[in-house]
Amino acid sequence: MKTALAPLRMLRLRDVIALTGLQRDTIYRLGNAGKFPRPRKLSERASAWREDEVRAWIESRPVSGSTPSDRSVGTP
Repeated sequence: MKTALAPLRMLRLRDVIALTGLQRDTIYRLGNAGKFPRPRKLSERASAWREDEVRAWIESRPVSGSTPSDRSVGTP
């Protein structure tokens, strides 16, 4: 049985800002530091981010107010 793959979506800057809550300068600063996905060139004047990479980055962020011991399995 073959499963259909979800189509790959590319997000423009306004979509990345809306999804992450980050500002333009922060997105580019983190990207240049290797701490956020880099955009892909779509054409000479257009760039976009892969949605799956942006969502993976979001999921990698720690939960606010938690400590590493809060996230470990078996902690009472």
